[in-house]
Amino acid sequence: MTDQSPEQFLSDLRVEIDRIDSSIHELLMERGRIIDRLIEVKGRQGGGSAFRPGREASMMRNLLSRHRGLLPLDTIEGIWRIIISTFTYVQSNFSVHADTSAGETVVRDCVRFHFGFTVPFIAVSGVRAVIEAVARSSGDLGLVPLDGGPEAGAWWSWLTPADAPKIIARLPLVARQDHPASLPAFVISRPLAEAASREVLVHAIAIDRWNERLHDAIRRFSGTLLGSAADGMGLSLLISAPGEVNEDSIRAAFAAGGAVDVRISEIGSHAAVFELSAHKGVSRAAE
Repeated sequence: MTDQSPEQFLSDLRVEIDRIDSSIHELLMERGRIIDRLIEVKGRQGGGSAFRPGREASMMRNLLSRHRGLLPLDTIEGIWRIIISTFTYVQSNFSVHADTSAGETVVRDCVRFHFGFTVPFIAVSGVRAVIEAVARSSGDLGLVPLDGGPEAGAWWSWLTPADAPKIIARLPLVARQDHPASLPAFVISRPLAEAASREVLVHAIAIDRWNERLHDAIRRFSGTLLGSAADGMGLSLLISAPGEVNEDSIRAAFAAGGAVDVRISEIGSHAAVFELSAHKGVSRAAE
């Protein structure tokens, strides 16, 4: 049995908290020193993108899968998103351009949760404005709601030219019930020469017209229809598919479904969204 008074016991606990806080700060500064070395090495090698969307997704999966205890998942994910995004920013400054035409609050919350407050947030109106801003930049990102916002049409067609920005991530990286930044959105950047995750490929597919057999055609290659809109030559589809599915398989499935003049353009890729059960702590990967 301890002879300590409750006041002394609480004082000792606060000393432990201060020690832990100091250790966390020291480790963050140590991380910064490693980033300094990383910048130096990259500079000698001629630079390169600071974005590692596949690595970020893997880090968040591992972090939230192993998390236990009192601290809410929202808090631990938010802390790590700030750490990752801020250290990426100090490697190579960038801004996030986001379409707020459907309402700024939910989009701003999404940007701030996933990228923190150090990274500049630039609100623009319309998906095309986001894509054009990213294309003009030297390394900025764009945030596009999955549905493209009001009156966006086949917005994904603006990503089809080879030198146009491409999809590099889908948010949220870890999906769960009551996520504080649950807006389904794509992150776009200028094409990455490396480090892009290809667990899920995203395609713009142009066809002459829709027919109900195409639902089965898309399921045949485990695809997901994310959007559709009329364009000047027929119908444009936004479709995701597992990374191992090649264009020949997609084309064959559409042909079997009765589509003619099928034109397929890969417009990016991303890590599979990781779904975390809020009730049982069981996690699984999903498109």
